[in-house]
Amino acid sequence: MRGLVWHRALSAVLSVVGLVAMVVLMAVNPARAGENVFVEVTPNPAQAGSRVSIRASCDNANNRQAEVNSDAFGRVMLRPDNGFLTGQVTIPGNKQAGDFPVDLRCANGQTASTVLTVLNMAQPSKGPATGGGGTADGRGAGSLLLIGGLVAVAVAAGVGARRRTGPRV
Repeated sequence: MRGLVWHRALSAVLSVVGLVAMVVLMAVNPARAGENVFVEVTPNPAQAGSRVSIRASCDNANNRQAEVNSDAFGRVMLRPDNGFLTGQVTIPGNKQAGDFPVDLRCANGQTASTVLTVLNMAQPSKGPATGGGGTADGRGAGSLLLIGGLVAVAVAAGVGARRRTGPRV
């Protein structure tokens, strides 16, 4: 009986895995000529004031320069480099935080885009709401809680020791 239940469970799991694989394979489109155009920025997200690398592909035009534009850093010319187009740029240190489109324009007229998230830790942010800070100066409720906790542990240890030894006669 247990073997039959196990066999049915295994069969159900394998059926589900097969269906998932079929859906995934049907959703994947094979790459076609002329569709290998992309642009990527690393690291992403990036801190304002840091240097980022840009890598792109213009399909069969990777032997010619291409242009990238973004409000995050301005205009950058990418140059051929080992089958890709590459470049580097520094995000201005005073760039406000946000998401910025990065647009690639290839010499053959093709385009691609991505989004660069810029962080700016120099801008003050509101801290998390963690309470009134009662333990910050040592006079708040935190001190009382600490003392109360220590007393509770000591009482529990005393009761536990007394139970182990049992009542004295």
